[in-house]
Amino acid sequence: MTGQVLRLAEWRTIAPYPGSPTEGVGLGDEPSVRQTARRLTESGMLEVQELRTGLSVRSTSFVGRVRLGAIDVTVVPKLRTVALLRLLRYAYGLRDLHFLPTAAHATQDFGFQDLLISQLAEEAQELVARGLRRGYLRRDEDLASPRGRIDFRALAGRGALVESTLPCAHHRRDENRLINRVLLAGLRLAASLAGDRGLRSRLGRLGDRLGETVTSVRLDRRVFVRLEAEMDRTTRAYEPAVSIIRILHEGGGLSLDEGEAGPPLPGFLFDMNRFFQALLGKFLADNLPEYRVRPEHRLKGMLAYVPGWNPRHAQAPTPRPDFVVTHGANVVAVLDAKYRDLWENPLPRDMLYQLAMYAMGHEGGTAAILYPTTHAQATEARIEVRDPLNAGRRALVALRAVDLGELEGLVSARPTASILRQRITFAHQLAFG
Repeated sequence: MTGQVLRLAEWRTIAPYPGSPTEGVGLGDEPSVRQTARRLTESGMLEVQELRTGLSVRSTSFVGRVRLGAIDVTVVPKLRTVALLRLLRYAYGLRDLHFLPTAAHATQDFGFQDLLISQLAEEAQELVARGLRRGYLRRDEDLASPRGRIDFRALAGRGALVESTLPCAHHRRDENRLINRVLLAGLRLAASLAGDRGLRSRLGRLGDRLGETVTSVRLDRRVFVRLEAEMDRTTRAYEPAVSIIRILHEGGGLSLDEGEAGPPLPGFLFDMNRFFQALLGKFLADNLPEYRVRPEHRLKGMLAYVPGWNPRHAQAPTPRPDFVVTHGANVVAVLDAKYRDLWENPLPRDMLYQLAMYAMGHEGGTAAILYPTTHAQATEARIEVRDPLNAGRRALVALRAVDLGELEGLVSARPTASILRQRITFAHQLAFG
C-alpha cells in the first residue's frame, strides 16, 4: 500500500481491527524503515508494532509528523492551535509578531512543526528588517592603501621590498558571526521540515538573503554551547529564534539518551513534556513573588549507599523533581510536570512511585503531579502513602489539574490589576493546592 496517512491525537492508539486504517498495513521490507520504527518505540516517541492483522500505532507525549516508508504518521496536540501558539509564545518568550490568518490556526491541519517554523520565519524576517548583528572580525591581508596596523614582523620576514603592498591587520564589521550562521542553518533546517509549500518558499528566500553575507554552520550540541557563551544583552532579539531552532534541531533526531542528538529522524517529533515544563516553570516563577521556584532542583542526600556496601564505588542516585518551591531556606512544595491528562487517562505506576519518593524526601511529606487538561470539571485527587502495618500516613501524592484554557486566558489577557491577582491565585493553587 502506498501513501497511507495516519492521523491521531496524543496518547491515542490506532489498532488493526476490522475497518481500521492500519488493518493489513505493514512496514515493508526496507531495513531502515524497520530500524526507525524500532528506535521510535524504544525511545518512547511513538510505539509502532507490526502484528499479524496489521499495524498498531500508539502516540505518547510527542507531537509532529514522521514518515515510515509509505506510511505518514501525524500526531496532533489536542489543544486548539490558537491557544497552543499563545502558550508557546509565553513559555519560550516568543514575540507576538504578524502571523498567519486566524482561520489557518482554527484547524489542526496546520502541523505542529509548521506552527513553530512559521514563528521562526516571522522572527527571522524581523531580524533581517532591523539589520543583522555585526561584529568586528580580524583580517590579515596585503593592502596597497594601509589600513589598521602594519604587521612589521611579517614585513621583516619578506626581506627587500619588491611589492607595492604592505601586510596589515585590521578589523572589519561583518555579519558573518556565529549567531547569524546559526540563524541561517536554522532557516535551512526549517525549510527541510516544513510541510507547507508556501512556507518552504518563504524560508528559501530568507535563507538566500542571509547567504549573501553569511556562511552556514553544522548544527550540533557544541555549536549551541558556543553560541550560548557568546550571547549577551546585545543579542537578546535573537533569543526567540534560537529557542525555536534548538527545538527543531532536537525534534529532528532519534535519541535514546537524554540531551544527546541521535541519527536523523524522517520527520519531526516534539516532546510536549518539555513545553509543559517550560510553561509551568515560567508561570510559577512569574506569579509566586514571595517564593523561589527552583527548576530541576536536586534533592541531595536523600539516597546514599551504605558505607562499606558500594563495591563498584557508584555515585548515589539523586532525585530531581521538575520544581522545588522554597520560602527562605524551607522547601514548601515539590512539583513534577507530567504531560498526560490524568483526568481521562489512568495514572501510570512509575509516576506514582516517583512522586511517592519525592513526597517522602522532605518534611512536608507531600508532592504533586501537575498535569494538563481541557476538562473544566477536573478536580484535585490525593493518594496517601500508608504504613502497611498500622495504616498511618507516611506521605501524600496530589494529582493537580492544570486547566490549559484558563491558563491560556490568563497569560494572554492584558495585565490589569485584576488579571495579575488572578494569576497569583492560580499559581498558588498549582503550587499548594
